Amino acid sequence: MTAPPPGCPAHGSSGPALRRLFGAEAESDPMGLYERLRREHGTVAPVLVHGDVPAWLVLGYHENLEVMRSPSRFSRDSRRWHALQDGKVGPEHPLAPIVAWQPICVFTDGAEHERLRGAVTASLDRFNGRGVRRHITRFAHQLIDDFTTDGRAELVNQFAEQLPMLVMTQLLGMPEKYGPRLVEAARDMIQGTETAVASNAYIMQLLGELVAEKRVAPGPDFASWLIEHHSNLTDAEAEQHLRLVLIAAFETTANLIANTLRRLLTDRNLRSSLAARGGHLSLPDAVEQVLWNEPPFTTILGRWATGDTELGGQHIKGGDMVILGLAAGNVDPAIRTDPDDPDDGSANSSHLAFSGGPHECPGRAIGRAIADTGIDVLLTRLPDLHLSVPDSELRVNSSLMSRHLVELPVEFTPGPKQPEQSAPYLPVTPPAQRQPESASESGQPADAAGPGTEAADTAAGPRRRRWWRRLADWLRRPAG
Repeated sequence: MTAPPPGCPAHGSSGPALRRLFGAEAESDPMGLYERLRREHGTVAPVLVHGDVPAWLVLGYHENLEVMRSPSRFSRDSRRWHALQDGKVGPEHPLAPIVAWQPICVFTDGAEHERLRGAVTASLDRFNGRGVRRHITRFAHQLIDDFTTDGRAELVNQFAEQLPMLVMTQLLGMPEKYGPRLVEAARDMIQGTETAVASNAYIMQLLGELVAEKRVAPGPDFASWLIEHHSNLTDAEAEQHLRLVLIAAFETTANLIANTLRRLLTDRNLRSSLAARGGHLSLPDAVEQVLWNEPPFTTILGRWATGDTELGGQHIKGGDMVILGLAAGNVDPAIRTDPDDPDDGSANSSHLAFSGGPHECPGRAIGRAIADTGIDVLLTRLPDLHLSVPDSELRVNSSLMSRHLVELPVEFTPGPKQPEQSAPYLPVTPPAQRQPESASESGQPADAAGPGTEAADTAAGPRRRRWWRRLADWLRRPAG
């Protein structure tokens, strides 16, 4: 067991030896920063977050799982954080909307966590997978209709960011008109900008109005089911869990769609590996590789040590913040010798992209459904889609928790708009047919049990199989 280096959180100092997870170095090359930290400190590294507040970043795959699966050692209750207790992270701190304790399942453990998370998962399980996919398909067509006759589009702003918010506002029971403004506020809040607190306040105002409305006039939607659940959530608890589901689904799914489209349009290795599989192309396989190599959240804040402990050879003091390094863990040399090799296991779902343990993302199946279905609809409508700028001109913005593509300009053969579709009905799944609440109950990865899986895609029939063959032919074309 090694002694912590000077300036690490255990010493209560922010010495010059510590690297920042914000600023120029982190924003220009976060993956390079993670590898430098791995070389300097091993699988767990002392770092600084905004305001030069010390923390620990977990870089190892197995160490990340250890933290995720050990709530008795690493709690989700941020009130344990000495930086909050000492006033170093106050209400106006950029990270306050993310780390300040709230009455939601992600900040609780034990029985209270089970009560709150049970309300969320039970309410999500009431959605029928096919009904959700019909909504995704309808919104995807609507977005494509806005630019299909132009022959060009910018897919981050016009598709990847809009689709998840349109779907989630529908599932939550919110008016569709809220979508565009919520996209801006959600992105701002996640990035921890100077206006993050104001953006969070705007989102909470809308959700407060939604809860008040659904108390009086419930409907077949997530907000109503959450309120009606036997856990008897208070208005504050309901509002906070609506925000949790809305923001988590938006950020992860928007990034996943954009990253997958970019890789399909630019990555020669991915094209070759998919084409080399005898033409049996699987879009879910491609999405899994993106979840391994470019997870929507690069880090997750945070866990807080319940007492003095050891992790990855480092001394962690009680009250220290531990940050899950999802992107770094996914490329840990201990489990992946060559992240660019498509046969290194990255087609499976054992990545860290959706976290793990008792706080694993409960909405991962819906997020995968939005990504898989949305991309499928887009490439079916626009089969000759290609970049309108060189790969080198694509820009990525990085923040503490995520990296997102700024723009994805494309061109294609203009096509007609789809006939206007009426809003599909979202049938409720009967209790006997609902999926188990966790992966451990079913014996399968969580995303194997919900919508958006390869099995569901295969069941879609001959039209989808013809689409796979067309895309396989397209991917075999030389890039450029």
